[in-house]
Amino acid sequence: DAPKDSSGRPIPRYRVYCIIGDGESNEGQIWEAVMAALHYKVDNLVAILDHNKFQSSGTVEERMNMMPWADKWKAFDWDTVEIDGHDFEAILTALENADRVKGKPHIIIAHTTKCKGVPSFEHKNLHFCKLSDEMYAEAMEALR
Repeated sequence: DAPKDSSGRPIPRYRVYCIIGDGESNEGQIWEAVMAALHYKVDNLVAILDHNKFQSSGTVEERMNMMPWADKWKAFDWDTVEIDGHDFEAILTALENADRVKGKPHIIIAHTTKCKGVPSFEHKNLHFCKLSDEMYAEAMEALR
């Protein structure tokens, strides 16, 4: 039976998507939410972890090394999948497969490259970077 609202009408079942960064994932509020989602069997939740290895103040490994990520999420009994975060087919497959596992929340660990597509920007910590005219032109050219 589908859950019902106070007037007896069925409550629609929506899927909830949440994108989180690897840098913020070393903070307590993320893990409190992880535990609550499992406790309440929130199986319509799909979290996507952007694992680009950078946070605002440096690399994730230097600041608070939590790797390997998959082990942490599996320990909390989340349905855990790792993908290439730049592979659109892998992303779609992971999202579709999340519908098949019931009774637990889902995490897709997307291994990504920061600033992918702009070679001189890739793998650099550019969280608070003001682009010069030259940098802007380079980025626009690379992304065409």
